[in-house]
Amino acid sequence: MDNFTYWNPTKLIFGKDQLAEIKNEVPQYGDKILLVYGGGSIKNNGLYDKVMNILKELDATVFELSGVEPNPRISTVRKGVDLCKKEGIQLILAVGGGSVIDCSKAIAAGAKYEGDPWDIVIKKTVVKDALPFGVILTLAATGSEMNPSSVITNWETNEKYGWGSPYVYPRFSILDPVHTFSVPKNQTIYGIVDMMAHTFEHYFHKAENTEYQDRMCESLLVTVMETAPKLLEDLENYEHRATILYCGTYALNGMISMGFAGDWATHNLEHAVSAVYDIPHGGGLAILFPNWMKYVLNENPERFKKLAVRVFGVNPEGKTTQEVGLEGIEKLREFWNSIGAPSRLADYGIDDRQLELMVDRAMARGDFGKFKLLKRGDVEAIYQASL
Repeated sequence: MDNFTYWNPTKLIFGKDQLAEIKNEVPQYGDKILLVYGGGSIKNNGLYDKVMNILKELDATVFELSGVEPNPRISTVRKGVDLCKKEGIQLILAVGGGSVIDCSKAIAAGAKYEGDPWDIVIKKTVVKDALPFGVILTLAATGSEMNPSSVITNWETNEKYGWGSPYVYPRFSILDPVHTFSVPKNQTIYGIVDMMAHTFEHYFHKAENTEYQDRMCESLLVTVMETAPKLLEDLENYEHRATILYCGTYALNGMISMGFAGDWATHNLEHAVSAVYDIPHGGGLAILFPNWMKYVLNENPERFKKLAVRVFGVNPEGKTTQEVGLEGIEKLREFWNSIGAPSRLADYGIDDRQLELMVDRAMARGDFGKFKLLKRGDVEAIYQASL
C-alpha cells in the first residue's frame, strides 16, 4: 500500500432519537443558523417541525434556503452564499441527503470567499476557510455526511464537477435511521447503487498489499447486497435502514481506502451525463459501471476475478480469469436489475444525439481514471455501450 495520512474530524452521532443532540452541538457555533433543505419532504414527514422546535428552544435566529435540487446547482449555492453574507450566518444546518449536504459545503466555502463560488468548484481558487456546518441526514447514499467532497452542477453551461477541501468536513452529522423511513423506493434504490459504486471506485486501484482494505470493500458490498432486497420489501424496517445507512457512510468516509487512490472514472462519466440530462446520479452509475468494468477488464483480470469469486460467488473452476471476471460483472448487472435499477441510457430516453457533448464534458479536465487512464475514444466507447 502507499503511504497515507488519515484524518476525519466529523463527529458522527448515529442511532434512534439522536436528533436532540443538536441542542448540544448548535450552541458551540452561534445562534444565527441557515437551514438548508430540498423539496419539502422534511415538512411532510415532520422532521422540519422537530428541528425548528429545538432551534426555537435554543433561541436561534433561523434563515432558510429550501429547494435544493437532486443535482445541486451553482445558482442555489449563490443564493445561500448571499444569505450567509447578508445575515451574518454562523452555522449552516443541512437537513437532507447528499445533494443538500454538497450544496451546503459549497455555501460554507463560498461564504468565506469574495468571488463567485463557481471558482471553487472549477478549482480556480483554493478554499482557505469555510463556515461551520452540521448535518441531519435523511438519505443513505453519498457518504457526504462524513467526507470533505461535493459535486455541483452549472445548468447554464451543462457542467458538473466534483471538488473538495478539508475545510468542508461537517462538524457533526446526526444519522437516525428513522429519518430515512419516508425515502421512496426508487430513491432508496439509487442510494444503494451509489454506495456500491463508491466501494467499486475504491476497489479498482493499482496499489499492492491491500488485502485488508480489499476485504473491507468486499464485506461492505456483500452486506449491502444481502440487506437491499429485504429493505426494499419493508421500507420502514429499522434494522435494514440502519445497516444501509451505516454502509453508505462507511463507503466514502476514507476508512476503506487508506493506502491507495481509487479509480473514480465512472463517477466522472456519470457527472457528464447528468450535467446534460439531469438524470438521477445513482441511476446513471447503475448504467455506466458494468460497461466501464467490461471495457477495462483486461487491465487487471485477477482483480476482477477476486471480486467475482469473493462478492458474487462465481465458481472459477474450468474458466479463464477473464471469463470469471466477466461473469462477476454480469452478476452485478443482474443484481442491480433485480432491485429495479436502470441498465441502459435509453431507460431515460437518452440516445446518441448529445453524445459528443457528453464526451466533451467528461473530457473537460483531460484524460482521467487511475485504474485505467481513459482518453476521448475510450469515453465514447463506454457511452456507446451504455446507450
